[in-house]
Amino acid sequence: MTPGPVGHEVFTIALREGSDVIALRRCTQSVCRAAGLTGSPLVRMTTVVSEAGESLLGAPGLTARLCLEESGTAVLAVRFGWLDASRPPARLLAAATHLLDDSRLRVAPDDGGQELVLAQRTPTPPAALGELALELRGRLGGDDSRADLVEALRTQNHQLLAALEESQRQQEELQRLNAELEETNAGVMALYSELTSELQATNSGVVALYAELEDKTRQLELAHEYKTRFWANVSHELRSPVNSVIALARLLLDSRAEPLTDEQRQQISLVQASGSTLLALVDELLDVAKAESGRLEPQPAVTDLRALLHQLRGTLRGTTQPGVVLRIPDHDQRAPLVTDEVMLTRVLRNVLSNALKFTVEGSVELGVTEREDEHGPRFVFRVRDTGVGIPADELDRVFEEFYQVRGPHQRGRAGTGLGLPYARRLTELLKGTLTLDSAVGQGTQVVIDIPALPPQASRETAAVVGSVLVVDDDETWLPGFRALLAELAGSVIVLTDGGAAVAAVERERPDVVVLDLNMPGASGYRIRRQLAARPATAQVPVIVVTALEPADVDHARLAPVRAVLNKSRLTSAILAAALGQDENVAAVRRTPADSPPPPPAEERR
Repeated sequence: MTPGPVGHEVFTIALREGSDVIALRRCTQSVCRAAGLTGSPLVRMTTVVSEAGESLLGAPGLTARLCLEESGTAVLAVRFGWLDASRPPARLLAAATHLLDDSRLRVAPDDGGQELVLAQRTPTPPAALGELALELRGRLGGDDSRADLVEALRTQNHQLLAALEESQRQQEELQRLNAELEETNAGVMALYSELTSELQATNSGVVALYAELEDKTRQLELAHEYKTRFWANVSHELRSPVNSVIALARLLLDSRAEPLTDEQRQQISLVQASGSTLLALVDELLDVAKAESGRLEPQPAVTDLRALLHQLRGTLRGTTQPGVVLRIPDHDQRAPLVTDEVMLTRVLRNVLSNALKFTVEGSVELGVTEREDEHGPRFVFRVRDTGVGIPADELDRVFEEFYQVRGPHQRGRAGTGLGLPYARRLTELLKGTLTLDSAVGQGTQVVIDIPALPPQASRETAAVVGSVLVVDDDETWLPGFRALLAELAGSVIVLTDGGAAVAAVERERPDVVVLDLNMPGASGYRIRRQLAARPATAQVPVIVVTALEPADVDHARLAPVRAVLNKSRLTSAILAAALGQDENVAAVRRTPADSPPPPPAEERR
């Protein structure tokens, strides 16, 4: 053992084989711990020393000395010495420079060989280095140290074998898991492929079904169009001969025709009645066809409900069976009703006729009520009968066209199955609803609920003039007319005193004056003449609305009024045309000489 040039030598070992390097590592760890180096400094020092010994193995005269040196501070140094010019790897020198406090490769001062110095500062006081070196020499140079080294080697071998076995076990476990994962992946891929195939097959089926449905839809639309066209054509072609039959029967029954025997008169009456029934059926078919094609439009007008109910009583009284009481009471109308009078009449007539047909005893009663909801005033018509009633499972089907309830309900009762569907379709055109409630043996109730006025949208689109001044003394007719006019004008002023009309027109300057003809005091003719004579009112347009027939109106005295309208045939469209002066004005301004009067309401379709 050769003492170092500075400090205290602790241990020197000749490095000839790998076990010597392990012994050097073990001694270095012991000295580091004794000198106060732990943790990362200890690991860095022992690792670099061990690597240096491994890399220099085989060099001639290779030795390693552990020293505790004083260089301003206490330092643990390992000095490798060898005799030839071989050098440690450059990477080792670079790592030593980076990891340790000091590392140097130099020529040995004693024998001209090479020396590698690896040093790390320690917290040991420099004064205590000598005593510590002495203690370590005794500890590392004894038999216990060698026994510890052998035991350490044995322990490390055992640990290495255990680590190898654990690594082998983990590798086998990893292989097993990989095999399971591959198997699972194969199963997932197979399931995915199967689902993909099924999905593709399902999609193909859906696409084919969708195409088939589209084709069926087109066929149904085409068939529906053919049916509607067939109904319209057949209905139109049937009307002419049926009208001829009715007209000829009427001529034969005329008192001025050649006299008939009682039997002949009865037979001709039956022909006329059958013709009228057939004509009504043809009209219903034609209306259904029009409604389905969207060509049946309601014609709202002020409707006199009292006259309508009176007409129904007169029409249906003759169809009442013995033992059945028909009740259609008068209704005290509070609010104006602006609707299509012809459609409403046909709805009520169909429902009442149906009730009378299936009631053999008891009563058929029509009730009218007025109510108001968030959409405005409404009229509700209820038809109750004590007839045979309808089975519960047939209630929905009675609204199918041409469907008739089988069994005792239909036996002995003629019909086409169009009445209720036709009534519901017309009710829907009036923006109302038709509902039915019935029980076998207890009778039937049909409720028709319609708005008192046309929908708001229609009124907004029909507004055509700013202000209108109405001069009319008929206080019964005025509420309904005012409601109809409110849909077409921004403001409406009503005067019932004709004597104040001229002054009011001068004061209010309305866009249009609506004038009645027959009024107490100042007549419409007189007011028109006075307005035309005054410069301030001469240019105000005047529309005459009268209950007189066109032939009874003196148009020469009224010229040049904008239009002369009949109260009983007044509709929203006709009034809008007169107020708006559009292309329809010419139609409403036609005189009796160049235009026939409008047909009665029941004949306009």
